[in-house]
Amino acid sequence: MNRRQFLKQSLNAAAGAALLHFRPLAAETSGDIRYPIGIFTRPWANFELETAFSSIAEAGFQYVGLMTTRSREGLVISIRTPKKKAQRISRLAQDHGLKVVAIYGGDFNAEISRRAAVDGLKKLLDNVAACNGYTLILGGTGDAQILDNYYAAVSDCCDHAVALELKMVLKPHGGLNATGTQCRELIQRINHPAFRLWYDPGNIYYYSDGALDPVQDAQHVNGIVTGICVKDYLHPKEVMVTPGEGLVNFPGVLQSLHEGGFDQGPLVIECLQDGDLPHLVTAARKARIAVSEWVKSIS
Repeated sequence: MNRRQFLKQSLNAAAGAALLHFRPLAAETSGDIRYPIGIFTRPWANFELETAFSSIAEAGFQYVGLMTTRSREGLVISIRTPKKKAQRISRLAQDHGLKVVAIYGGDFNAEISRRAAVDGLKKLLDNVAACNGYTLILGGTGDAQILDNYYAAVSDCCDHAVALELKMVLKPHGGLNATGTQCRELIQRINHPAFRLWYDPGNIYYYSDGALDPVQDAQHVNGIVTGICVKDYLHPKEVMVTPGEGLVNFPGVLQSLHEGGFDQGPLVIECLQDGDLPHLVTAARKARIAVSEWVKSIS
């Protein structure tokens, strides 16, 4: 799918769905193309980005999400990343046979002012476009004093996202967007198809101290989910867990989201059990196979 096709589909979709179709890469010959499976760079936060890309490709992935890496600020992409560097990162991913599908770029100066937040968020969107990505993931804010600036900037930048043929998505991330219900309220506040939700079942457990089951919480996000951060959870407060080895009932979460309208979109693994490079490759491959099996269970 090219960016123009993506934009046309997003604008023509029902406001409650606005789902993103992905065309598989030429190398991808198996799996359910409705749910392309990728992995974030976060498990390789202690390694250089090229090492992360090499390991991810070795584990059999074609889709990658950019999050953390070994660098001065810890993020692959942020508001401080020059455009040319973002373009180089895109080429580096392509050199490893990887397509960037999502980017988490951190905060964007909402604590300063609405104007600063708009400028910062536009810079993040520009960098996602420079990386040839599709989706900018936002973590929201837990600070009520900057809530208005934060979401005013999101609203102000929706047209910029559309012009770049991108989507912005919120994820459950604690604070004022810790649950599906809270996320829905914030997305409805913006009321624009360029701003939707990537569900994160591990964070639902994490920020509720294990009290809120994501299978139940997922019932509150019908029609607004366009992707999933595949993250597991173990007590007490641990998310560096290889998916399938923790408490999250992933088949149940996927089934609940599917019944609520999530019938296609990327599933991007966010965390693995920590370890050395050979361990991470093995864990990533294991997680990819597990997610593929969970997708098959959707009815």
